[in-house]
Amino acid sequence: MFPAYRSAQKRAFTIISGRSPMLPLPILALAVASFGIGTTEFVIMGLLPEVARDFAVTIPQAGHLVSGYAMGVVIGAPIVAMATAPLPRKAALLALMAVFTLGNLACALAPAYWPLMAARVATAFAHGAFFGIGAIVARDLVPKEKRTQAVSLMFAGLTLANVLGVPLGTALGQALGWRATFWAVVGIGFAAGAAIAFALPSGMPGTRGGLAKEFRALGRWPVLRPMLVSTLSSVSFFTVFTYIAPFLTGVTGLTPGGVTGALFAAGVGLTVGNLAGGWLADRSLMGTVLGSFAALVVMLLILALVAPHAVPALAVLVLWSALAFALVSPLQVWVVEAASDAPNLASTLNQGAFNLGNATGAWLGGTALTLGAGYRELPMLAAAVSFLGLGLAATAVLRGKEKPSLSLAQGRS
Repeated sequence: MFPAYRSAQKRAFTIISGRSPMLPLPILALAVASFGIGTTEFVIMGLLPEVARDFAVTIPQAGHLVSGYAMGVVIGAPIVAMATAPLPRKAALLALMAVFTLGNLACALAPAYWPLMAARVATAFAHGAFFGIGAIVARDLVPKEKRTQAVSLMFAGLTLANVLGVPLGTALGQALGWRATFWAVVGIGFAAGAAIAFALPSGMPGTRGGLAKEFRALGRWPVLRPMLVSTLSSVSFFTVFTYIAPFLTGVTGLTPGGVTGALFAAGVGLTVGNLAGGWLADRSLMGTVLGSFAALVVMLLILALVAPHAVPALAVLVLWSALAFALVSPLQVWVVEAASDAPNLASTLNQGAFNLGNATGAWLGGTALTLGAGYRELPMLAAAVSFLGLGLAATAVLRGKEKPSLSLAQGRS
């Protein structure tokens, strides 16, 4: 093991284990990058009117910039994973941040709608591979019993993007034009790249033994199962969250200003849930997955019940958001643990699985509304999807196939 890598592992262990008040610098660098990626993914939702007006397209047409990015993640994940597999992980992450930064620069300079769409898709190609490789780096920097916490710290940048990056980026775009937001994200990309170059240790090799081995590993059901569970978790969340604004105005009776406050509270819930999920999963990985899914089913049914009443609806909204993101880092680690002989491709493709769930959830909710369902029925539909995820995850425990992953802390014995 290279000295710089070993030194970074020791520093990260000291900090995450509670013997230092600081966030590990390598994981902080990854979190800064994930903040930028999360901001550029979601901020476009708040800028659709400005983009539509600038390019003389309808708001629904501008909305395709959201789904185009999601599909770019899904399609790009395996392609970029194969291209970056031989590279040392630090070099791969720097290359991906370069793609991310140049993609956002192209967005800021796009002269028309279709060049902007192409730039968004190109930027999305870096998304899945960055989170996939970044999760492995964060996981490998700490002892086995701290792995999920390290991954959740990296993903904290993504959740903070929803709390801070998206509203601030939307406000900037509304005040100075939507291009200003993408220029700001370009700045975040440069900062994240510099932080990765400075903080991440060298000596983390890429894939050894060729991609054929990784693809063979992906054909195993114990690897495919957690990927499918990851997809179902995102389908459940986005079946409701895609339509949360009309849900809160039409069913709960909030004003547009009240919706903004509710979304901020939900963003706080996402962040707290992500960190709590990492902490709990390091004590029992599958216990956290099963418990979170079971609680999601209950919470979604309660949300449907209390939706017309603002105070309980907002309380349940925050708890539901926290539970949904408590699953993110445990599911990512589950996939990597299941594909221990092929972690790069599996970790990256799981990001594609999450984004496939994003797009499928939005489609499922929209189809239900088109067929005559009301907004209040969307949480019940999402509860059914979460129940499927719970059942599929339970099969891993009932058949005893994933016993080594039930508690990562057992790896110390």
